[in-house]
Amino acid sequence: MASSYWRNQFSKNYSILGKVPVKKTIVLCICLFLFCFMETAFSEVIYSIDFAKVKETTPEEWLKNNKFTFKLDADDLRFRFENNALLIDNAGDINGLLYKEIDIKNVKRVRIEWGVNKYSPGVDWENGMTRDSISIIISFGRKKISSGSLIIPDVPYFIGIFLGEKEIDNKPYEGRYYKKGGRYICTPCNSPAGKTVITDFEIHDRFLQLFDEKEVPPISAISIETDTRDLQSAEAYIRKIEFLSN
Repeated sequence: MASSYWRNQFSKNYSILGKVPVKKTIVLCICLFLFCFMETAFSEVIYSIDFAKVKETTPEEWLKNNKFTFKLDADDLRFRFENNALLIDNAGDINGLLYKEIDIKNVKRVRIEWGVNKYSPGVDWENGMTRDSISIIISFGRKKISSGSLIIPDVPYFIGIFLGEKEIDNKPYEGRYYKKGGRYICTPCNSPAGKTVITDFEIHDRFLQLFDEKEVPPISAISIETDTRDLQSAEAYIRKIEFLSN
């Protein structure tokens, strides 16, 4: 009797949840899949940096030829191309920044393919040790926002995206300075060392959530940073950075 009852129930072509017809459920799932696929497929890449396409040259030559400026202690970093990526070796107690001015508009998302081979021990944004093994800093517009200090230069709005071990995913962190115009966000967090990850970040919406502005200025600069001041070494790599229209 029981088996006959359940056969009759399922033969009615209804799902258990809300008695939605099974055929309609399948159609809805297919439509949702196609919507997500079409959104990704038709996202225009407005600007990209693809280290997998770099031909034979040294990293230093390529970076300088592509208008990256070496700032802070960047000259003390060691670079090499490996596995279709730019590998950055920070020997410890070094804060290096590669800075490039750009001018791109209508960016909705940024997608980064990257990873950390060795995290610098001691980095812990939850407990005030605000360093990073690798980060991508995206600057917005030209208007300079106060650093909060008379001796630290003012800079435009920025969001720093980094990979970390101990941080909370997608939590906006503040640094010691730039509390009005800067935020640092770890995503994804807690990835194993040596694993390549893809960060897909809704930069347009997050900017409006984080800052007291009604519009998102054009992206005016991109920086690659590694900061191990007072800490031990780190090693990380970047394969590709893409700015997308959707």
